[in-house]
Amino acid sequence: MNAMVALCHFCELHGPRTLFCTEALHSPLPQGATCGDTLGHGEQAEEEEGGIQMSSRIRSHSPAEGASAESNSPRLKKSDMCEGCRSLAAGHPGYISHDKETSIKYVSHQHPNNPQLFSIVRQACVRSLSCEVCPGREGPIFFGDEQHGFVFSHTFFIKDSLARGFQRWYSIIIIMMDRIYLINSWPFLLSKIRGVIDELQGKALKVFEAEQFGCPQRPLRSNMAFTPFVHQRNGNAARSLTSLTNDDSLWACLHTSFAWLLKACACRLTEKLLEGAPTEDTLVQMEKQADLEEEVCAALEGHEGEQGRSRSQSDVIKGRELSKCHTESSSLSDCSWNIQTRRTAVFRSLRHMRQVLGASAFRILAWHILMGNQVIWKGQDRELIESAFDVLQAMLPVGCVRVIPYSEKYEDAYRCNFLGLSPQAEIPPHVQSSEFAVMIDVRTAPRSNLYPVLFVDDEPLSKYEFEVTSGSPVATDRVGLTILSKIEAALSNENLSMDVVEQCLVCLKEEWMNKVKVLFKFTKVDSRPKEDTQKLLGILGASEEDNIKLLKFWMTGLSKTYKSHLMSSVRSPTSSECRS
Repeated sequence: MNAMVALCHFCELHGPRTLFCTEALHSPLPQGATCGDTLGHGEQAEEEEGGIQMSSRIRSHSPAEGASAESNSPRLKKSDMCEGCRSLAAGHPGYISHDKETSIKYVSHQHPNNPQLFSIVRQACVRSLSCEVCPGREGPIFFGDEQHGFVFSHTFFIKDSLARGFQRWYSIIIIMMDRIYLINSWPFLLSKIRGVIDELQGKALKVFEAEQFGCPQRPLRSNMAFTPFVHQRNGNAARSLTSLTNDDSLWACLHTSFAWLLKACACRLTEKLLEGAPTEDTLVQMEKQADLEEEVCAALEGHEGEQGRSRSQSDVIKGRELSKCHTESSSLSDCSWNIQTRRTAVFRSLRHMRQVLGASAFRILAWHILMGNQVIWKGQDRELIESAFDVLQAMLPVGCVRVIPYSEKYEDAYRCNFLGLSPQAEIPPHVQSSEFAVMIDVRTAPRSNLYPVLFVDDEPLSKYEFEVTSGSPVATDRVGLTILSKIEAALSNENLSMDVVEQCLVCLKEEWMNKVKVLFKFTKVDSRPKEDTQKLLGILGASEEDNIKLLKFWMTGLSKTYKSHLMSSVRSPTSSECRS
């Protein structure tokens, strides 16, 4: 965060003065700083907390401490400074903290080394202690402009038994050019700066009470003859803040507090890329997660006894993990439990499966998947079948996927559209001849003595044979599904990496889900006639028979949230008046 924190003081002799300021330096170090970031043999870190390491590493070149001839910073004559105007002693190296996480250095001096920053801080100091004050003179206020920066200022008083009115006037200011960021950080800055001020006032109050107890100043001043107050004060009247608080390590503590404040304020607000409304897949996943949580609660309430509750919860959680694994995985990513147990004979991506099965067999398989027909994989290798489902279901919306990864008996199509079967399971004859199902039989390929090179470890799937059969084969010259042609074009283009292909697949699904939403509202909500529906399908580019069937199947994957939102908007009087 490009900001500065400064402690300012209103001196009774010299007016507003900057006592101590901390700034964040990204790179390089300020003029005169040592180049090394690591501590030497004779240097020890004073404090390390929250990734910030504090050490005295740099030589201060502030104007008040005799800057070198090369420094362009404005100078302040020693005659213009008193004990109350000075924080660090002449020749003090200042403080620097190294943030190991971001490689940012936080540097503290009495004045900024940069002439432009010196002028900005000086002007903010004068305004915070003169004209820009809140009622009562103590509290936070905001001021500034685009040219000189925007300032958050908090004025406060420190008790001093030798000062006029027994108190001195200070302020802590934060300067930055980003007005919106500073305003949004107001509550955070106010609470943290208020904590620093309370600590300073608490220390000063203890010193004040001790001095008043030893030598009360109020009756002493009342007995003195009237003379101008300035002439009554001796040289010790203008006291430093370390003297007022009786804390020799005050500036080191303030440096740590200011450095942490700059780091914490920069971390609490971050920019995020908003991608619009959640997708249908996201909504469906959220709904499934909510349903599973309700099942857990219902299972716990329906069983009495600790053993019954633990068994029920364990079963439901296992089901949740299994469902989550098969609904949230993509064509490139596998579930964590599959990664640990799966062998090397697996499908890595859609492109890999297309290469193994062949373009013609893959087109048949993909057509049945997109149309919502049941896909049955039968084989001995369960991990191989599960990997196939992980890859293939990426072509469908999450709401259209129902998976039974492996079973010893056939399951009806209404229960699942992805079914894995063991070799012993029997598929009913009507399913084998059905046009609404496709079967992939996985067999171990016979080892040929003539071509042993086919059975290398680089391609373990070469040890298997895959036979794709269906009661409704898809002709290769058929135009068919528009989305299938685009998927095949992306998979066949070797210039596209699988990362790019995966994003293309996401965009294609979103494109067709938007068409599904339009068709759903047109037919189910507005109840338009068939003639209008045909015109709409022509406009959407989905007037072919296969595309219409796909839209109707994908309509079953719409989230309950979207459907209820449309229904409620139709029932509301406002929407009715708008349509009429």
